[in-house]
Amino acid sequence: MRVVSTPVVPRLAATVLFLIGLQLAVPDVLPANAAESAQLDPERVVRSVVGITATVPADSQSARTLGTDREGSGVVIDGSGLILTIGYTVMEASQIQVIAADGRSYPASMVAYDPVSGFGLLRAEMGFSAPWLRLAGPGAAKEGETLLALSGGGNRGATAVKVVGKREFAGYWEYLLDEALFTFPPIRAFNGAALVNREGRLVGIGSLLVAEAVEGRSLPGNMFVPVSALEPILADLLAYGRRQEPARPWLGVTLREEMGRLLVEKVSPRSPAESAGLRPGDWIVGVGGQRFNGLADFYRKLWGLGPAGIVVPLEVMRGSTLTPVPVTSADRVRFLRLNPTL
Repeated sequence: MRVVSTPVVPRLAATVLFLIGLQLAVPDVLPANAAESAQLDPERVVRSVVGITATVPADSQSARTLGTDREGSGVVIDGSGLILTIGYTVMEASQIQVIAADGRSYPASMVAYDPVSGFGLLRAEMGFSAPWLRLAGPGAAKEGETLLALSGGGNRGATAVKVVGKREFAGYWEYLLDEALFTFPPIRAFNGAALVNREGRLVGIGSLLVAEAVEGRSLPGNMFVPVSALEPILADLLAYGRRQEPARPWLGVTLREEMGRLLVEKVSPRSPAESAGLRPGDWIVGVGGQRFNGLADFYRKLWGLGPAGIVVPLEVMRGSTLTPVPVTSADRVRFLRLNPTL
């Protein structure tokens, strides 16, 4: 199918070209392959970023926290309509639509969801056609570098952002990245947004709006998941829908870190934590007979005990009482309805 040009595409492409020109005008960030950068096709970059809408059944686990109607962006990464996005936008969706740069909508199917990286893969159907972006390699983004953040769909736009941090990120939902990219200024349409370098390569996928883009400073920004995390697992995701390695033990808790201790704020219904009797207001102070230093250290010690299914010995403070709480962990993916039509 021929993609029809609309006024939005050339306008946004002109914006991208202008932003790239500003980047190349700064001598201390001029790349060695500036000639290649100058030949970047801004319209190709714009057309590769799509909008995504997803409808999720009300009885799905993620509907309680993420809602049933979701919107975000995605990036076409090959010639067959494969689209990379942030997984929570489409997780447990019963219906997914992809909105191309020309405004046309196409049905899409879920290919894979990876809870470790947070990535989701879709494939657009029914004659969808769009240019695709190559993935940047490890270490492609450097602190202080200016990149482009692009969103699709109804929030389509492009913004020049600076990488202001590269550090680990621990999420309250049992999620940890060894290295995430933090950018400023913040963009509102962040979930699934494309972070693109001057060579037109995809560097990261938007995940969150954060209050501290720079560690220790109240500077709002965004967190992007580096696409370098995709390459080692892409073959598994395409063949099996998930990475082929033992699943990490999952408890089913929402945690908040305070002074090195972890407060249980929520317990997922029907989760291992609920079955074990954990409840909001509990303080987790030990795991596997070990103390820990913060959320990231807790996750590493938890996952170091063994694969999903292992009994996790937690030490929990309830009031002034220290209570042992053994939790029979589970594979998180098995609690999600990743194909709600079945």
